[in-house]
Amino acid sequence: MYKRILVPVDGSEGARHALDEALRLAQLSNAQLQAVYVLEHPTQVVDVAAGFAEPVQVRDPSSETATTVLAEARERIAPFGVQGTVRAIDAYGENLAAVLTRAIDEYDADLVVMYSHGRSGIRRLFAGSVAESLLHDTTVPLLLLRNGERDEQE
Repeated sequence: MYKRILVPVDGSEGARHALDEALRLAQLSNAQLQAVYVLEHPTQVVDVAAGFAEPVQVRDPSSETATTVLAEARERIAPFGVQGTVRAIDAYGENLAAVLTRAIDEYDADLVVMYSHGRSGIRRLFAGSVAESLLHDTTVPLLLLRNGERDEQE
């Protein structure tokens, strides 16, 4: 069945649900699991008209958030008895789907479990869909859960 499962996490309730689902699957198939957080840094504005670029200090909380989210993922993995790791990846300005595609390849994942925000219409046009991009960019099966979707047992 599955040997290596990758789960993108971002601290949201949907990502927690996807991680829990991935953990159940990993437990059933004796698979390894990797939770991945992608660091996206805020855009920095530079005044080039002044003739020189003075660095503007912008507080970037993404490293702190990554530490918190990955620590939570580590705690969620422990009780399942699954061989699991956590990883932070810096996007370096690249889009999220491209970063995740690379992470999937590097981990040699044979399943990705993730949630979808479920955006539609004009919001989807502007926000894009990471899940949809992954469907086009990778041959690895994706288990997509809708944000807020719950099992009937819970």
